[in-house]
Amino acid sequence: MNHFISGAIMMASGVAGLFFLRFWKRTRDRLFLMFALAFWILAVNRVPMVFMEQLDETRIYVYGVRLLAFTLILVAIVDKNRKADG
Repeated sequence: MNHFISGAIMMASGVAGLFFLRFWKRTRDRLFLMFALAFWILAVNRVPMVFMEQLDETRIYVYGVRLLAFTLILVAIVDKNRKADG
């Protein structure tokens, strides 16, 4: 069941990335491109998690990749708000 849910999350993240890519193509707003990249990183991040054991000590590196994706989202939001103020 965990593999099924992980695959569903991977698919949903990939589809969300495609939606943001479509919005980026329309507007050329960097926010949408960065969101698309972040969601694709989250989708690809699910692949190694399926093959790792629950108590594997190397899972911290997988969560580091997830941290990178969330940091990219935060950078995109800050960048968008900074441009609006300037």
